[in-house]
Amino acid sequence: MSDLLERLRGRGWRMTAQRRVVAEVLDGDHVHLTADEVHARAVAKLPEISRATVYNTLGEMVTLGEVIEVSTDRRAKRYDPNAHRPHHHLVCASCGTIRDVHPAGDPLADLPSDERFGFTVSNVEVTYRGICPNCAATT
Repeated sequence: MSDLLERLRGRGWRMTAQRRVVAEVLDGDHVHLTADEVHARAVAKLPEISRATVYNTLGEMVTLGEVIEVSTDRRAKRYDPNAHRPHHHLVCASCGTIRDVHPAGDPLADLPSDERFGFTVSNVEVTYRGICPNCAATT
């Protein structure tokens, strides 16, 4: 059973066929699919699943904290099932590929207190940008 499915079951989330397929599509490392990509892959496994069901299921998973919405640039939101291991993202500026990265150190500690402007900082999102090896090879 996938890690995401196990986490959802552990929360007592009712596992319908549609929810199971969406969770299976999202399972894995470095998964950052758009809702339309999730829908396309889900339809291949369960032809009767609707786009609305996929969007609703993704929204529920985000609300539960089991999936993270990732927005890079002005492209479509992507869904990341790696919600329980702190990480940042490395994004190809050419093709949009997203990889999870786990740099050493604490980015929250790197923000000096005088640069917090009185904020109580609870979360840090770091996005590294560059050109992936595939795109670099074609330029």
